[in-house]
Amino acid sequence: MQDLSRADLAEQVIPSLQEIQERLGYIPREAITWLADKLHLSEQEIYGVASFYNNFRFTPPGKHHLRICLGTACHVQGGDRLLAATSEKLGIKPGETTPDKRYSLERVACVGCCALAPAVVLDDEVFGRTTQRSLKRLLDTVDRKDRKAKKSGEDSQ
Repeated sequence: MQDLSRADLAEQVIPSLQEIQERLGYIPREAITWLADKLHLSEQEIYGVASFYNNFRFTPPGKHHLRICLGTACHVQGGDRLLAATSEKLGIKPGETTPDKRYSLERVACVGCCALAPAVVLDDEVFGRTTQRSLKRLLDTVDRKDRKAKKSGEDSQ
């Protein structure tokens, strides 16, 4: 078998990181160590690649993933104010997860729905023309559904 060059190994880093995150929801420290060993690269090299791209997470995500678009159209329509208000409501900064692990908040460059600005994506569902008020109602609805599901789970035990 032909030895792989360092460049060939480096080409495997991103797909490997993507697979790890897809399976685990984030990239734990142990996975970086494992991947570095597997690809014969240093942990610093693996982490350097992973930390360069903002789509890789190093902490476990919340049950609900909330992404607020700050692309040009969304920014002009108040996406930054929406992000600030949501950050305050949840008590976390973008890139963080609430202490109860219910919500992860992320700022994104574009979700591809400029005509619906400002756009928010909650658990892969797009919500357009979002206001602080409509987002609060959306989060309240999610909270009610979660409480109801939890109560149903407790009742059936």
